[in-house]
Amino acid sequence: MTLSPSSGPASLPASKDPLLQPLRIKKLLLRNRIMSTSHASFMDDGGLPLERYQRYHEEKAKGGLALTMFGGSSMVDVDSSWGGGQINMAADEIIPHLQEFSNRIHAQGAALMCQLSHLGRRADATTNNWLPALAPSRSRETQHRAFSREMDEHDIKRIVTAYGDAAARCHEGGLDGVETLTGGHLIGQFFSPRTNFRSDRFGGSVGNRVRFGLMVHEEIRRRLGDDPILGMRFVVDEASEDGLHFEDCLEIASIFEREGLVDVFNCIFGRMDTVIALAEQNMPGMSQPLAPFLSKVGAFRQHTRLPVFHAARITDLATARYAIREGLLDMVGMTRAHMADPQIVNKLMRGEEERIRPCVGASYCMHKKANCIHNPASGRETMLPQVIVPADRQRKMVVVGGGPAGLEAARVLAERGHAVVLFEAGNRPGGQLLLACRASWRRDLVGIIDWRVAELARLGVDVRCDVYAGAEDILSESPDAVIIATGGLPDTEWLPGAEHCMTIWDMLSTTTEHSGDVLLYDGTGRHEGMSTALHLAEQGCQVHVVTIDDSLAQEVEYSSRAIYRKQFKQLGITVTVDHHLIKVERDMSNTLKATFKHELTNELLELPATQIVVERGTAPLDEVFHALKDLSSNAGVTDLPALIEGRPQRRDAVVTGFELHRIGDAVASRNVHASIYEAFRLCMAL
Repeated sequence: MTLSPSSGPASLPASKDPLLQPLRIKKLLLRNRIMSTSHASFMDDGGLPLERYQRYHEEKAKGGLALTMFGGSSMVDVDSSWGGGQINMAADEIIPHLQEFSNRIHAQGAALMCQLSHLGRRADATTNNWLPALAPSRSRETQHRAFSREMDEHDIKRIVTAYGDAAARCHEGGLDGVETLTGGHLIGQFFSPRTNFRSDRFGGSVGNRVRFGLMVHEEIRRRLGDDPILGMRFVVDEASEDGLHFEDCLEIASIFEREGLVDVFNCIFGRMDTVIALAEQNMPGMSQPLAPFLSKVGAFRQHTRLPVFHAARITDLATARYAIREGLLDMVGMTRAHMADPQIVNKLMRGEEERIRPCVGASYCMHKKANCIHNPASGRETMLPQVIVPADRQRKMVVVGGGPAGLEAARVLAERGHAVVLFEAGNRPGGQLLLACRASWRRDLVGIIDWRVAELARLGVDVRCDVYAGAEDILSESPDAVIIATGGLPDTEWLPGAEHCMTIWDMLSTTTEHSGDVLLYDGTGRHEGMSTALHLAEQGCQVHVVTIDDSLAQEVEYSSRAIYRKQFKQLGITVTVDHHLIKVERDMSNTLKATFKHELTNELLELPATQIVVERGTAPLDEVFHALKDLSSNAGVTDLPALIEGRPQRRDAVVTGFELHRIGDAVASRNVHASIYEAFRLCMAL
């Protein structure tokens, strides 16, 4: 299918912006230079891309991008499964769903491609079909843990055919093309001397190691025909002494280009066989710089005549524009940025670039697949709107508290046309997140606050800082509804001797540097304790972390957990697991002593320290809620079934007065996403 660059809902006069220039690849005309790359969203239904899966991608197409790719690690055969979350391209059952999918995306003026892959040694041998993992040679991948068996000629022939069959299904499904995945997947396992130890015609020299990939691409091209796009998600450097170097990758790329078996290189960097490699190279988050591999991919582009795509922490349009303008890339992948805001291109075309909700690089989307830390509609497109429309009736709303929950509540209510007053006790909005931004590499979280503050200004919300609002202040506004988002305070009431301890709030709120030895107890497994420990160690403190869990940062996304482990090691932070704190005392020599109990054996452990820091979440700061509860029309009760189903909160016509609801940490200690999600779905129903 040939797409017009002006097709779709974002049609505006031609622009000189490099990002808005069309790109032709063979017969496919892409309307601009912005795309979303393939990823495993875990929104499939038994391996099929049904309504929820399609709507997630459709919103990006409505938002104006040129190309959305789906099916990260889509399985081409029965022994390429990691247990769920993959699109199953190994059966004809998928074809009608692909046809529906492609029609839906094309109707919005965007193109659609799928990633086809065999996991090789990344497959899980203990789930789904319970088949052993296979690879070019016997080996074990650290992350996915399977021991692979060496493939024979029969396996090679079978899997080459499977790739071709999967490509044919995509073609019949109306897709604009497919891409294969090298890197740590099967084709890349043949490429790399780290995983290919064969001495036959598939091992040894580069010419032998590329043979399997060439066979795969020959079969795909035979089954696709000449017109559809055949791309390769291609590693340009494995960044490993025993792996593929940049020059090796250039040689491999030149072979495929010379043979005419690839139309596009979609470039990636590094390895993906360990969690730390994923976190720092393959899918870098906020612990890494913006666009960390752009220069390397730009250097690769100088050696090929084919279009080059790339996505790796390119989160803002300024960086994306630079990449296109300077000829480093032909298409910019802004995959996680589109989870934060699928309307990126439409806002760019309307001259509203500053209104784009920023991707802060929190990697929450890797933890809870396709759920953005501060866009609750991402991954929930069948339940929640990405574009808010006004309510049928405008009302007067009061929000108390300007943390993430309160800011989101005020934003959604104002977008719906309500008149909103927001009270904030501090001198600026942000709540606990302002403290979180002071800790180590989590500083980019401030984008969650800054974007909402700017949106409230645009929407005309009456924001009143330095006001510790009581019941009288709220009632004087004659509200129709009141949202209590007052957050919480550090929870230390459970601890005998808490008066001898500091909290992470104490440690992060001061501008003076800390010193000496610090004992930090983490009773949550969240970012708060971990990032504070790093913050203190970076200032020169000798830090010992004791956690109630059996390992560090249990509630944190797996990629960030690996970053913490690495940085704890680098900074010499001591860790003790499986202990909970039971009391803190000060002895006759004025030394603090913390007593812990082992979670499994009940043995006691006493540790001395100059400073003891305690983290066990927050206790709700909810006095004003209870002061208003009996005065409200709903007695402060939120209808939970209505909340879950997206229905309006019940409102009895004969009852007068204001509705009262509370959200976020004013209810219970939770994370940023939970607070923003709660605010969004409640306020969409008011």
